[in-house]
Amino acid sequence: MRLLIADDHGIVRGGIRLMLERQPDMEVVAEAADGLEAVELALRSRPDICLLDVQMPGLTGLQATVEIRAQAPQISVLILSMHDDERYLYEALQAGAAGYVLKREADTVLVEALRAVARGEPFMTNAAERSLVREWMEDESTGPVEPLTLREREVLKLVAEAHTNREIGELLHLSEKTVESHRANLLRKLGMRDRVELVRYAIRRGLIEA
Repeated sequence: MRLLIADDHGIVRGGIRLMLERQPDMEVVAEAADGLEAVELALRSRPDICLLDVQMPGLTGLQATVEIRAQAPQISVLILSMHDDERYLYEALQAGAAGYVLKREADTVLVEALRAVARGEPFMTNAAERSLVREWMEDESTGPVEPLTLREREVLKLVAEAHTNREIGELLHLSEKTVESHRANLLRKLGMRDRVELVRYAIRRGLIEA
């Protein structure tokens, strides 16, 4: 099982790597410190599974999941998160992740989770949640409604981090005109007037830290 680990904390990455490389059937082939690097390395090294922290600079783990799954659907993604929150669980599944593991439980369930994902099974740290996930995956009409598209959330995060339209375009491979259009749609959809309100919204949604 070839793995990529992405987390913006080097100590966390190192600890996870040590734990996983003790397993005879697992090999860490790449490490990334942010979401953009995770996408780049995933497409270059083609691991079987990407283990992504939910909150990272550049792109979040959820946004990186969308990009990886869109460009290399054979790569599975497992989200590692400190958030025990139904919203993040649903958003991870909407992004295309195959599983969701809480960081506080990683030392006891992460190896099991990776093996489940490798078998093509969804994995949650709670058995009841796992049942809920299977039901949700079969019926896409359930789950909370997100007013923004995943691309709009990518733009929102970068706007909130004070990137210019040109920088956002370069990071997401979009024209400045397209970025401007996304920015206008964000303000219209959310009923907001300026970047300050977008920053507040991004913080509440957990896209950036206060």
